[in-house]
Amino acid sequence: MRRAAVLGTGQTDHRSRRLDVSMAGLCREAIDRAMADAGVDWPQIDAVVLGKAPDLFEGVMMPELFLADAIGATGRPLLRVHTAGSVGGSTAVVASSLVRAGVHRRVLAVAFEKQSESNAMWALSIAPPFTMPVNAGAGGYFAPHIRSYIRRSGAPRHVGAMVAVKDRRNGALNPHAHLRQPDITLESVDASTMLWDPVRYDETCPSSDGACAVVIGDQEAAEASDRQVAWIRATAMRTEPTMFAGKDHVSPRAGREAAEALWRDAGITDPLEQIDAAEIYVPFSWFEPMWLENLGFAAPGQGWKLTESGETGLDGALPVNPSGGVLCSNPIGASGLLRFAEAAMQVMGRAGEHQVRDVDTALGHAYGGGSQFFSMWVVGRSPR
Repeated sequence: MRRAAVLGTGQTDHRSRRLDVSMAGLCREAIDRAMADAGVDWPQIDAVVLGKAPDLFEGVMMPELFLADAIGATGRPLLRVHTAGSVGGSTAVVASSLVRAGVHRRVLAVAFEKQSESNAMWALSIAPPFTMPVNAGAGGYFAPHIRSYIRRSGAPRHVGAMVAVKDRRNGALNPHAHLRQPDITLESVDASTMLWDPVRYDETCPSSDGACAVVIGDQEAAEASDRQVAWIRATAMRTEPTMFAGKDHVSPRAGREAAEALWRDAGITDPLEQIDAAEIYVPFSWFEPMWLENLGFAAPGQGWKLTESGETGLDGALPVNPSGGVLCSNPIGASGLLRFAEAAMQVMGRAGEHQVRDVDTALGHAYGGGSQFFSMWVVGRSPR
């Protein structure tokens, strides 16, 4: 397997409604910033990989067809990826695999969502044939899993609010974030409306318009860059059914196996010690301790203790979501790629005010569907 690296990243300014741009314009905003960051132009891009969550989220079927020209895919190979909410991460993994396999030298990966042009809550509440109805959207689906985690782990109820406060304050340092709340407190979170017990309004992700793009290059392209790149040390994807007998919704098997493969391939033997920053897909605050356990940063039932002790803060042993994460910006199709891009930005030292000190190795993580699709990567300042 050849070496590959992130040469540059770009993202839009995420908002509830980006009425100033079309879907094409949204994508180009991220693409233009990524290419400028990478120091490349269109003749150097060999292929484009587009990631997009369920088409009903905007009500436009197969948007890659009309977006091909705007995203620079004319005359180039174009591949569409769809793995529900994890699609942004999967897009980066697919793009990197094309480079690592030697198929292309430089690949542009882009993912987007323009939720203001439809309604994701509605899209998640319809009842397709032969499928379990959700009816209450993502929050109603995942709340029972969170309650199960709380019962199983004995976690105190304030842990969810602590995650919300941390991530929203981190988001206040990120100029691209949709929600920036430097003055949020535990008290204000607890006073917000209960939506799906135990998830309160301030503990849930927003509905955002936004896009993200990354340029991935081979070893020659990376070594030719005059700026620090983020070397892709390992990637992993795993999938499992939404429902099956014995499925563990609190710690899905696909997530555990993806993490095990990721750490093995990256040469990581102690994730908590060897990972300097982590961008983890946390759409509801309680998923931070749940995924810390699923990823192997903490033993089962112990993830909430990392959060409560402050170890996931910007100055902690494992800063989680220094960008503010999904709790601050959630253009669903792009949310996973944002996690991967932000991990790369930490390694490259380009995260601005939310930069963590001395980051050598970082994790990007995404999940989607009914906790059934998982994608991850580890990036570092050096190939190994």
